[in-house]
Amino acid sequence: MKRIAIAASILGIISGGVVGCTNASPDNNSSATNPDTKPVTNTSAETKTTTGNSKLRSVAFTVGDLSNPFFVLMGQATEAEAKKIGGNNVNVTVVSSAYDLNQQANQIENFTASNTDIIIVNAADKSGIKPAIEKAKQAGRIVIAVDTGAEGGVDATITTNNVQAGEVSCKYIADRLKGKGNVVIVNGPPVDSVIQRVSGCENVLSKYPDIKILSKNQNAEGSRDGGLRVMTDLLTTFPKIDAVFAINDPSGVGAELAANQAQRKDFFIVGVDGAPEAITAIAAKDSLYAATATQNPRGMAEKAVQVGNDILNGKKPSNPTILIPVKLITKDNVSTEKGWK
Repeated sequence: MKRIAIAASILGIISGGVVGCTNASPDNNSSATNPDTKPVTNTSAETKTTTGNSKLRSVAFTVGDLSNPFFVLMGQATEAEAKKIGGNNVNVTVVSSAYDLNQQANQIENFTASNTDIIIVNAADKSGIKPAIEKAKQAGRIVIAVDTGAEGGVDATITTNNVQAGEVSCKYIADRLKGKGNVVIVNGPPVDSVIQRVSGCENVLSKYPDIKILSKNQNAEGSRDGGLRVMTDLLTTFPKIDAVFAINDPSGVGAELAANQAQRKDFFIVGVDGAPEAITAIAAKDSLYAATATQNPRGMAEKAVQVGNDILNGKKPSNPTILIPVKLITKDNVSTEKGWK
């Protein structure tokens, strides 16, 4: 039985301090898992046909960066669900693209050639990955996009309701500021999920004429180091900041680290993920971290395998776009609500 291909150890991840969500830094490839694809057992390149009664044999998942615990958890959930459905002999492969489009395209091509039943894609580039997905579909593969959208004719897309995540986060900001103040958005990689979160935030804040967005285009790459770097620059540029919206918890944690180094306590931070480190920060009395809109990485991965298996057996979803709702965790409810684990 081939074990899941996750080369980054949990201990190494925790000690590295990179936590949560959609995207970790594409520049930190040295800390990512080995992105090379391990081919699954069946190497036949034949085109599959759905019989309506097919046993799940293989699942392959290409994620953004396995140095991010969010994706480690998704990989673990993918393996568990696949084996729950198909038994212990199901072959599960999880690899990191390190946000390298060419690397991810090669991974998908390898999965296709290996006759993989279900290919799950966390797209490094929504449009750029289209040719690889089209080839997989032409070869009869089932392709599920997860956590962020992907072009090329995927069979289903399963993501957090990212617009909602941005909306609830920035509604909290607006309410706490009583409709007046200076806000910075710590942005991230230009993938669908991040773009939607920022759009949801802007939609809400646009209703408050006395709230000014000082910055919204700085890419912190979804990582703690990126959040530290971007927020350090923003603190130098803007002497008066009242609130920060970070597109994920790693960059939010980095933003708080920058604030602590600069000895700035004049604002609060809201992120997206429900990552353990953010939950701990929210619970701390003296932390600037005020709230996070929780995601469900385990639930997304499980649903991707379930939907893929249904399609394998001739049952297409009634709606190919499946949105997983978010819940806002704040200092008021952090003792009773949990983020992802």
